[in-house]
Amino acid sequence: MKPSPIARACLIATLLTSTFSGAVLAANTELVKPGVLVVDKSLPPAQLALMETAARRYDTFWDTGDESLAREALAADFIDKTPPAGRKQGPEGPLLASRAFREAVPDLRCEVEHMFIAGDRVVVHLHFRGHFTGTFGQIKGGGQPVDFIATDIYQIDNGKIAANWHIEDNLTLMKQLGAL
Repeated sequence: MKPSPIARACLIATLLTSTFSGAVLAANTELVKPGVLVVDKSLPPAQLALMETAARRYDTFWDTGDESLAREALAADFIDKTPPAGRKQGPEGPLLASRAFREAVPDLRCEVEHMFIAGDRVVVHLHFRGHFTGTFGQIKGGGQPVDFIATDIYQIDNGKIAANWHIEDNLTLMKQLGAL
């Protein structure tokens, strides 16, 4: 059976992505793997691969702080649909947020507990852990553990995250930081 033009285009994009960025990425960073992966089996394999790769790159950015992964995962016109007050739009917003949070929690890790891929969306349930040894605003950490969850919904377009809706357990986080 001959693949459709869309399937061929997705396959070519996957091969090019793997060839030009994946080889360099693989040499430097292993992408985080979800504990549970649920996929829409009606998606063409090449499209599924592009979507999963974009999500795993972005989640690995949150796990490691490697900004090149976020730049590879996010579309140039990326939109944060649920930004906290003052966060810049575009790819720069998450980069600045990660830098600031890593100043407070330098050993921050992010585990992808669940990943669901369907249609043009990837939903991830994330678990963040680390120790508050830096500063958060005017608060100085004393090494206390930080352990909170988040859920993100990524809209994928042409193998990049075009939009993100997210919710974090900020009440738990603020209590752990001593802000509440």
